Amino acid sequence: MNRVIVRRLGMDDVEAQWRLRLENRDFLRPYDPAREEDFFSRRRQEQLIRDSLRDWRQGRSYGFGVFLPENGRLIGRVNLSNVVRGAWHNATIGYFLDQRYTGKGLMRDAVRQVLDFAFTEAGLHRVEAGAMPSNRSSIRLLQAIGFRRIGLSPRHLKVNGRWEDHELYALTVEDWEGKREWVEDKKEWSQLG
Repeated sequence: MNRVIVRRLGMDDVEAQWRLRLENRDFLRPYDPAREEDFFSRRRQEQLIRDSLRDWRQGRSYGFGVFLPENGRLIGRVNLSNVVRGAWHNATIGYFLDQRYTGKGLMRDAVRQVLDFAFTEAGLHRVEAGAMPSNRSSIRLLQAIGFRRIGLSPRHLKVNGRWEDHELYALTVEDWEGKREWVEDKKEWSQLG
């Protein structure tokens, strides 16, 4: 059984996402872009969910919440963004977890569920991920799932006000097909939220 529930966020999740962002503001600062104060307002979080729902409908990105099954608490996010079709069928995956729940393997479970969606329902061929070399826990997660390191990208993203190098990883549908048994509870993604 999956240890977390992963589903598309809806407007009923605005309050939970706002609290998640507020409670983890300092914890996530070293890994996030510099954020304006408005980003942490309830109004801005509501707009982000509206944008996410629109992007989902248009197939441009897919934003998921990570929830505890026992109480429905939102404890993290996983996003498939930068979706490109055509000859590539690629997306970028990003994720974060409430600091109180890190180190328990919950994000690994969540990412596996989202990858199953990416390769089955979204019809992607490849998913990319990037992690700063100092973010060892994120790199270990990617390696444990089966992502392959494809290189180092100097000054890849502006994180917390600085251009940071990122180790880049990728996973293809062919790599994933042998790992699908990891996702025990198959989802009917089209029926979510």
